[in-house]
Amino acid sequence: MLSRSAAAARPSEVAAAVADEPALPPTAAAPSAAVPGNADADLVHLTDRMNPLLRERSMPRRTEIEVDVRRNGAGSVTRVPTGTRAGDLLPASVHGAAVVAALIDRKALSLDTRLVANTMLEPLLASHWEGREIVLHSAGLVVLEALARVAPTVVARVTRAPGEGPVVELTPPPEECSSFAAAINRDIARQVAEDAPLQQELWSVEEARTHFAECGWHDAASLLHVWRISHAMLVRCGNTYALSPGPLLPSTGHLRGLRVQPDPAGLRIVPGIIDEPPASGPARDGAAMVHEHRAWLRALGVTSVGAYNELCIARRVAGLVRVAEGFHEKGIGRIADLVAQRRPGIRAICVAGPSCSGKTTFIKRLTVQLQVNGLNPVGLGLDDYYVDRERTVRDEDGEYDFEAFEAIDAPLLQDHLRRLVAGEDVRTARYDFKTGCSHPEGGAVLRLGPDDVLMMEGIHGLNPRLLADVLPREAVFRVFIHPATTLPLDRLSPLTASDVRLLRRIVRDRHHRGYRAADTILRWPSVRRGERRHIFPFLPHADVVFDSALVYEISVLKVYADQYLLEVPSGDPSYTTAFRLRTLLDRHVTIYPDHVPPTSLLREFIGGSGFEY
Repeated sequence: MLSRSAAAARPSEVAAAVADEPALPPTAAAPSAAVPGNADADLVHLTDRMNPLLRERSMPRRTEIEVDVRRNGAGSVTRVPTGTRAGDLLPASVHGAAVVAALIDRKALSLDTRLVANTMLEPLLASHWEGREIVLHSAGLVVLEALARVAPTVVARVTRAPGEGPVVELTPPPEECSSFAAAINRDIARQVAEDAPLQQELWSVEEARTHFAECGWHDAASLLHVWRISHAMLVRCGNTYALSPGPLLPSTGHLRGLRVQPDPAGLRIVPGIIDEPPASGPARDGAAMVHEHRAWLRALGVTSVGAYNELCIARRVAGLVRVAEGFHEKGIGRIADLVAQRRPGIRAICVAGPSCSGKTTFIKRLTVQLQVNGLNPVGLGLDDYYVDRERTVRDEDGEYDFEAFEAIDAPLLQDHLRRLVAGEDVRTARYDFKTGCSHPEGGAVLRLGPDDVLMMEGIHGLNPRLLADVLPREAVFRVFIHPATTLPLDRLSPLTASDVRLLRRIVRDRHHRGYRAADTILRWPSVRRGERRHIFPFLPHADVVFDSALVYEISVLKVYADQYLLEVPSGDPSYTTAFRLRTLLDRHVTIYPDHVPPTSLLREFIGGSGFEY
C-alpha cells in the first residue's frame, strides 16, 4: 500500500519527502558503534526497510513476528522479519489454481501486504468465489486503463449480468466493435507484458472527491460524500484510478490471457485465468424491463449508489419506495394481462429463478392481478417436493445440491400434477426445512377446475423435464424472476445481483429458518454452482423475465444484516465474505423498514408481509 504522495510524486519530490521524514525513535535508530561490521550493516539495512512501517509511531514494532502459514487446513508457524510481504510466504498456485490474494486472519488482502504482527496466513485461490471477484476487479481496471489510452472520449463502465461475467458498457458505442476490441486487446497485451503494478493508494477523502469530480467519475465522487472516515483507499492502473473494491492482483502480468470480445452491450471481459459462464441468450437479463427500470431511475437522478444516498439524505425515501413498488406492480400486472390473453390455452404458470429472487411473494402478487383478470390461480410450491435431506444428491465437494433437479421428488410431483389436470382432489406434499424431512401427503388438498390455472413456484420451473409428460409446451406460461438491475459504486465496481441475493438470504434464513449468517455464507458457493448448472441454462425457455430488484433494498437489509454479519467469528471460514459484505453495507445509507409496504417482495426476507406463506 502506498500513500498518495509516495505513489504519485516525482523522484525529486520523493527525495525531499525522505529528507523530511521524522526521526526514528531511539530504540529503532541507527545501531551503536559497538556492533560489529557485518551485523552493523545488517541492522542498518533492517532499519531502512522498516522505516515506512515506523512512521508516526512512538513505540517501535518488533523486528520479528510469528506467522502461521496454512495450506489445505494444515499450519506451520515460522518467524519472519517484520514487514515481510505476504505473497513471499505463499505459493504461486495450489492444485493448479492461481493464488490471487492473501487471507490474513481471514481478511482478504493484497499479496503485497506487509505483515507487522503475529498472524494466520492462508492463500486465496482464483477458484474460490472471493478470489474470482479479485480477478474480475483486476481485469476490469486493466481494461478501463486500456480504454482510456485507446479511446479517451468514450465513457466506459463495468457492469454485470446475473449469471454471467463482466461487460464494459461504452458511451458512445463504437461503430465497428470487432476492430475496436482488437485495438483494446493490443493495449491489454502491452500492459500484461510490462507487468505494471496494480497499486493501492491512501488518499484523503477531499482529495479523492476532487479528483473523481474533475475526471467525470461523478458516481465515485458522490459516494465519498457519505464516507465515514477521513481517508479512502483507491486502486490504480497506469493513470486510471477507482475506489478500491478490495484487494487486487499485484500486477498486470498475473492476467495473462485477459482479453475483451464484442458483446451486444459493449465489450465482454474474458479474464483468462478463470472460467466465465457463457451468455445464456439474447434475453439473458430481461432487456425490456431492465431498460425501463434504468430509465425511471435516471429520471429520478438515481444513477449510482452515491446518487441514491444523496436522495435519501434529501429525505425523498418515501417517494422512491412508492415508485419502486409501483414499478413492480405495473410489471406484474402486464404479466397477468399476457396470461389472460392466452387463456383458455394456459393451464399452468411456472415461476422460476435463483435463490432469493422473491419468487414466493411474486406469486402472491401475480395471483391478485390474475384474479383482477377473472382467473383463479391454484398455487403449488416445488420446494415442498424436496426429498429427505439425507437422500439429497451431493455436488463434487460433498455438499447437498438443493438446486439439482434430482433434489426434488419428480415422480411424486408429476403424479400429483397429472391427477390435478385430470380434475382430481390431490393431497399435496410438504417439506419441513428445519428438520429436513419430506411429508408426501402433508400439504393442502388441491383441486384444479376447468377454469382454474395452476401456479407453480420453484427453481426448476423453466426446466422442460418438469412438465414434459404432463402438459404440452403451449399450455405452460413460464416466468423467470431475478434482481437484474443494480447500481454502480463507480465505473469499476457494480453492485452485483449475487450479493443482493446473498444479503436477502442471510436475513431470511436467520428470521425464518434459524440459520446463522456463517452457515448461509458457507453454503452460498454450492447454491451459485447449482444455479449456473440447473437454472440459468434454461432462461431461453422463459416467456417473460421479471426484474425483482428494489433500488432501496440494501439500505433496509442493512438494518438486519449488519448485526448478523458481525456475529460471524473472526476465525470462521465465512469471515472473509462477512467482512466484505459489511464494507458493502457501509456504503449505503440506512433506511428503516417502516417505509416498506406489506405487499413488497422485500417483506419476504425481512418479515412483516401482508401475505401468508
